[in-house]
Amino acid sequence: MTQSKNQLFFITSSLLLFGLFAAQPLWETGLRALYPLETKVVHEIPLLNLVGVHLLLLLTSSLLSILLGVGLGALVTRGAGREFLPLALAVSSLAQVFPPVAVLALAYPALGFGFAPTVLALCLYGLLPIISGTIAGLENLQTDVLEAATGLGMSENQLFWRVALPLALPSIVGGIRTSVVINVGTAAIGAAIGAGGLGLAIFAGLESQNFALVLEGAIPVMLLALWLDWLLRKIVF
Repeated sequence: MTQSKNQLFFITSSLLLFGLFAAQPLWETGLRALYPLETKVVHEIPLLNLVGVHLLLLLTSSLLSILLGVGLGALVTRGAGREFLPLALAVSSLAQVFPPVAVLALAYPALGFGFAPTVLALCLYGLLPIISGTIAGLENLQTDVLEAATGLGMSENQLFWRVALPLALPSIVGGIRTSVVINVGTAAIGAAIGAGGLGLAIFAGLESQNFALVLEGAIPVMLLALWLDWLLRKIVF
């Protein structure tokens, strides 16, 4: 019953968000009511297009972060890779504290402006929560469960894929959730180097001191963060 309710809520909320982002006249009317003296209250690019580019940046970078973070976390908790565990945490922590804007500046000579350097910056910025969640999940498994699986004759690979990874999944998804929600907001920096997204409206508003445009970008960012946080939380529980 709970699963059916979650599925219904997911479908309903997705359609509502899509409808809200597609309703450009509604945004213009609402923002015009808040800021009647502004000559321009919405960006020239339709909001739905801005949201689409923003989600593409987020999903691409998050997928790369998940592949790298879970893979690295699994590698340093097994066999000979354990000796690199402190190094992995140190490197991922450095990526977290290194400002994404600085990553964009360093990536520009090789990748230029636009989509690619923004994805790189977001990928690096989102690594630490995923690596930490993966390591925490794999390092805190109950030894009696692992011993029972070993007693059944499972190989090391079978033990990892069939027992360890499923048991560590809540911790891993928790790290992914944190990473994704953080990068929903961080993805706005991509607009500064031509990647597009909701940051276009935010930066345009800040440059012209037009807070109607700032709200047009900021409110969808907030809604996406809340929606994705709920969605990933339900995957865990």
